[in-house]
Amino acid sequence: MRFAVLASVVMLAVTATAMVWICSGPAMANPPGGPGASSELIALTTVLPDRKQQLIVIDPRVRVMSVYHIDQVTGEITLKSVRNIHWDLQMSEFNGTSPSPREIRAMAEQYR
Repeated sequence: MRFAVLASVVMLAVTATAMVWICSGPAMANPPGGPGASSELIALTTVLPDRKQQLIVIDPRVRVMSVYHIDQVTGEITLKSVRNIHWDLQMSEFNGTSPSPREIRAMAEQYR
């Protein structure tokens, strides 16, 4: 059960990071409304097995994500974490399995 919850959280974090990376590219340099207009927030939700809903809110303009848990019975909202992901997005790999992107690139260069 813990593995399923952890896997869900990791997948949500990866998805959120990818969405922030995509939304921060040249296509979003001038958001709707023209230069100077504020970026839209991105919200992702999932239902957790412990009768809570998880809400991830991403601000692509400042590259910050927040994770909230909402109790489906009481409606109580708990802030679980906030993270500036700017430096996360600068890494080429982390916590991956072999072959890593670097290893694949080295293998491909051997066959050129």
